[in-house]
Amino acid sequence: MLTRRIVSLALPLSLPIVFAGAAWGADSFQNFLSGVRAEARKAGISAATIDRALSGLQPNQKVLERYRYQPEFTLTWAQYRALVVTDQRAVTGRAAWRQNAALIQSVENRFGVDGSVIVGIWGLESSFGQKMGDFNVVEALATLSWEGRRAAFFRQELMAALRIIDSGDIAPGRMTGSYAGAMGQPQFMPSSYLRYAVDFEGHGRRDIWTSKADTLGSIANYLARSGWRDGAGWGEQIALPQSFDPSIAGRDKPRAVSEWARMGVRRFNGQTLPSTVLQAAVLIPDGVEGEAFFAYPNFAAIRRYNPSDFYAIAVGLIGDSVAT
Repeated sequence: MLTRRIVSLALPLSLPIVFAGAAWGADSFQNFLSGVRAEARKAGISAATIDRALSGLQPNQKVLERYRYQPEFTLTWAQYRALVVTDQRAVTGRAAWRQNAALIQSVENRFGVDGSVIVGIWGLESSFGQKMGDFNVVEALATLSWEGRRAAFFRQELMAALRIIDSGDIAPGRMTGSYAGAMGQPQFMPSSYLRYAVDFEGHGRRDIWTSKADTLGSIANYLARSGWRDGAGWGEQIALPQSFDPSIAGRDKPRAVSEWARMGVRRFNGQTLPSTVLQAAVLIPDGVEGEAFFAYPNFAAIRRYNPSDFYAIAVGLIGDSVAT
């Protein structure tokens, strides 16, 4: 989810790497951890959990490198689509769908969320559980809390991670994820885990690392609680008339589908627009000369997961490609 994204400084890699936190030394980090321990105890987290999670921690230099030296670049929609909506991802996704068809149906039935979109998020976030990140989440969050640039945000997530461990859902050593603390197959930040993760498998804990049932159920719960409406879809690719006015496009400019039809908007295959969806917005992420999409009201639920139009469209396209 986009809340885990950290903007880099984009400094030349040839420059010496000097970290603000690292310059403070080991004593500074241990002093920081002492404060975390006191805050955790005050929050009701057990002393045993605090010791298990925080003992022996040191600042992780790889986390700091990734945090500070992410390349900054801007992609067009066409470039982004080429990177993430790939034939290989569709092939892998269709195999994952076949292997988990009964589970996906069960999740759909319980949460009222389209399985294609659930699997689209699963595929985009972790390549269907194949790429989850191998950083120790507690260590990563402690490092970034100590480093100071977004200390309040990361410290809040660190405390959430300690609550998860204290609940017995996961051991500290198994709580792995991205360098910025996004965890498991759905790449939840710890605070999102506390709000949305579910024990769909019924084994007494919420395991988004190894349980496909808990992973897909948790994604579905996130979307359902973000306003997803059953059977309404996310959107679709459309064809615009040559006379289309780009000023009427945009997420914040929805119109009745019947009105778009009168303007000459058609499905991408040339067929008439659906009558089951009452309202849609037109998105032209690369301008009127590029691809065009309808965003149905459910599009907003995907954007709650990650507030990017590119991301939400990609999720929809990946989901459509694997469910066919």
